[in-house]
Amino acid sequence: MAIVTSQKIGVYYERYKTIDVTFSKEIIQVSGLIANQVFLKCVGDLWPCVIFSSSFQSAKIIVSIKSGILQKLERANNMLGLRFCFKIPDKANPVAFFVNTRSVGYSPYGGSNDVALFTLQFTQRPPDDLIEIMGRILDANVASAKRREERILITVDTARKLNLAARETAIFLQGVPRNCIIRDLSFSGAKIIIMGVAKFLVNKDAALRVDFDDPRESFLIKGKFLRSEEVEGRKELVAMVLLFNVPTVSMGYKIRLNDYLSVIRADERGSENTATDKADSGDTSGTENMPAASEPVVQPVSADQALPDSQPSDAMPGAKPSEEAGVSASDKPGIKEPSK
Repeated sequence: MAIVTSQKIGVYYERYKTIDVTFSKEIIQVSGLIANQVFLKCVGDLWPCVIFSSSFQSAKIIVSIKSGILQKLERANNMLGLRFCFKIPDKANPVAFFVNTRSVGYSPYGGSNDVALFTLQFTQRPPDDLIEIMGRILDANVASAKRREERILITVDTARKLNLAARETAIFLQGVPRNCIIRDLSFSGAKIIIMGVAKFLVNKDAALRVDFDDPRESFLIKGKFLRSEEVEGRKELVAMVLLFNVPTVSMGYKIRLNDYLSVIRADERGSENTATDKADSGDTSGTENMPAASEPVVQPVSADQALPDSQPSDAMPGAKPSEEAGVSASDKPGIKEPSK
């Protein structure tokens, strides 16, 4: 998990405090929620429950009312604690905490008289752990819409910062894996280098496998080849632009890209501040022998190269998680990236 400062946590809270996140199967997976460790606490007793949704100000939970909880709530003046529990990849033990809440009402769930959906209002700001975990998900969802056309050029350096396992991966055409090299990635698409004839690939459906380390994750992202570009000096290779099926892109993939772009934004702000300070003081030391800037790592797509708009949903996704990439790459020799 990327390091999040207290200032960033404050930004998350103010920006997203009223937005509800529905705990779909995918959100449970990317947040690390340990569902069987979630409880309600009222007058010293614990009740298992299911979190339906949560914001930073309230939550909706599903609980059995045959357990006697209504009588306990009456005795406690509707005050109770909601226990969250998350598995954090870089921590040995789960993170668990209670949020003090007040029940403001309930209704039958799914037409059942035994199970109810309770609305709980938080009586104070929740712990920073909840804001950080849910804030990263919300921020990635917003960034995937606002920055969907920004491309990350995959170099040795950017692959390391992204924790990308390898630039060489597999692209699946009609279920058959073929070796390819990732040239750039974005929220809405990718550019790859592959052996083949462009006219036979354009407009074909494909699925790109993207592997990450720390922690190890694999995403199989479906899309369609939009256009082709020549690879200079290599007639047997072609660069293909893959447009993702945006509504089905995994939230885990969005979080990976957004964490990287957040770091880039912070570095750029730091560089700008340093340059401004030097300009104000007249200090030009250390700039005489600076090399010319290399190709930018994050490139906004120009108008003539832009991918067609694919309107991502503004709501939090409730889609099924991306299918696991369980098919190994082809046994064909790997493609060597052409020299530039």
